[in-house]
Amino acid sequence: MLTRRYPISITEAQAKINNVTLPTVTETIPVAEANHRVLAETVTAPFAYPHFRRSGVDGFAIRQADDHDYPHEFKVVGNVPAGATFHQPLGQDEAVRIMTGADVPVDAGVVVMLEKTRDLDDHHINIVVPEKHSNITEIGEEYQAGDVLIEKDTELNPGGLAGLTALGVQRVTVYRQPRVAVITTGSELMAADEPVQEGKIYNSNGILIPELVRENGGIVTSVEQLVDDNDLLQASLQKAIAENDIVITDGGVSVGDFDFIGDTARQADELLFNKIKQRPGSVTTAFVQDQTLVMALSGNPGACYTGFYLYVEPLLRRFVHQATRLQKVTSRLAAPYHKTNGFDRILRATYTVEDGQYATYPNGPDRSGALSNLQTTTCLIKIPHSNQPIALNAEVETWLLPFK
Repeated sequence: MLTRRYPISITEAQAKINNVTLPTVTETIPVAEANHRVLAETVTAPFAYPHFRRSGVDGFAIRQADDHDYPHEFKVVGNVPAGATFHQPLGQDEAVRIMTGADVPVDAGVVVMLEKTRDLDDHHINIVVPEKHSNITEIGEEYQAGDVLIEKDTELNPGGLAGLTALGVQRVTVYRQPRVAVITTGSELMAADEPVQEGKIYNSNGILIPELVRENGGIVTSVEQLVDDNDLLQASLQKAIAENDIVITDGGVSVGDFDFIGDTARQADELLFNKIKQRPGSVTTAFVQDQTLVMALSGNPGACYTGFYLYVEPLLRRFVHQATRLQKVTSRLAAPYHKTNGFDRILRATYTVEDGQYATYPNGPDRSGALSNLQTTTCLIKIPHSNQPIALNAEVETWLLPFK
């Protein structure tokens, strides 16, 4: 049975997705496993850093009282490599050989660079010219105990991990990544190891969706490929909804006899939308069942790709308290596009920056089933619905894609 659908705008669909309440779940993990995870708690310094006075250069540590009348002869009374200490008091005109990063003796006030000294014999040096600076990093110069190291809601990177490790932080509390199940449907789909068959296609979305999910911070718990069978679909959906935060399906959302997702969406706890004023992917559907969001994307690769970035990527990011990585800008349509549209058309495109302005170029075929341009697409552009072709050099709404 065909059921009438009431389309909403792209902006309205994005707002409905954004208004879905997501759980805040945290976990504590080793710092070594926390790259690109998002802090759920602010981390503070457990002690001052550095926690000892450190030499900034290779050279000789001397007393402040002896830092005058150059050239100046000193007796070398010790050697402090990195990791060692020297606790004897320094006497008048005595120096200690010291390495970069080593612990500066407590009564030393200056470290003179090696290049400013000359050896006189095995135990004496001549310091030729004075230093402008002490070359000593004092205790707590970067952090005092209790200072903020990294604020909550910050996505960690290798530099941050290094900073945490330097302060002895071994574990951090982060937001748990969303658990995502992927279900692809269609009796026309072949597995990758099957021979080519007339009337059937390889399941390109079966790799596209999981890899997009992983690239954008989700954990893919399962990937299923189903024939068009409502009982199989309902069983898989029920299990996926019970075990995951988000379920992504592709296919089965149109209006044909085997498009079972549409029927399921209408019977869900909350139907968000089941038609959007966009091409490709107008049949993109979203609903909430048992507090789990189900995002039903088109089975056509181009439409599936577009729908993922417009609706799923921001959702995955919001799950870990982060903004979308898509950069929304205005660009100039630098190549002609002649089609007219009853709905807004989302084109796969590429962009350049010319004189500080974005210029965009439609990137090959715009059909929903086309996938030859997915590798090279770097942005999406919106051609507003109109009965007249859009003008060359018109300003268009543009989403710059991450990782491109």
